[in-house]
Amino acid sequence: MKSRVLAAAGLLAAAAYFAGLALDAPTLRLAVKPVPVLALAAWVLRGAAGRGRYARLIALGLGLSAAGDLLLERPSGFLAGLVAFLLAHIAYAAAFVGESRAPALARALPFAAYALLLFGLLRPGLGALSVPVAVYVAALTAMQWRAAACVGVTSRGRTAEWTALGGAVLFALSDSLIGLDRFHAPIAHVRYAIMFLYWLGQSGLALSTRSSRP
Repeated sequence: MKSRVLAAAGLLAAAAYFAGLALDAPTLRLAVKPVPVLALAAWVLRGAAGRGRYARLIALGLGLSAAGDLLLERPSGFLAGLVAFLLAHIAYAAAFVGESRAPALARALPFAAYALLLFGLLRPGLGALSVPVAVYVAALTAMQWRAAACVGVTSRGRTAEWTALGGAVLFALSDSLIGLDRFHAPIAHVRYAIMFLYWLGQSGLALSTRSSRP
């Protein structure tokens, strides 16, 4: 029952946030934006797997993401939000490294290529934020690479491994849209897509804490 309450709270908050976008209601958005991710963090911690290192690091990443949610909703909070999400990606990467330390360099190649393409598009509009954004893109890339490195080699099972990788990629796509809209060219109604991909990605990362059969 508690899982259902958390799911309902998260879904209602997500719907309220989209309503806040449609109605241009910043106070409503600020009030409900972190709730879906906090509900996911609570769900991760309340499960039996929540006692494990992997789940605790995923929950930490979710908590840091909730802080980033609040900061990014404020006009002057972009850099602080960037730092919060950077720490979230480091927490996720640490969770994946704890599952597998195999280099898996070939699996890093597509993410590195995407990162170079993304940063190349963003670079002309970054100005003084070039270094912070470069560091962020590097952390985002590392997080996806380490999620990919876990596929087929952990005890969590293939479904959980692929769910983690899917969540990492969706999170990265959401972040990419933020960067492209802010530093490359405005994208109409992009915040709906950003948040939809973001919440799907975070859900995948949370669900990956539940072991599955190979």
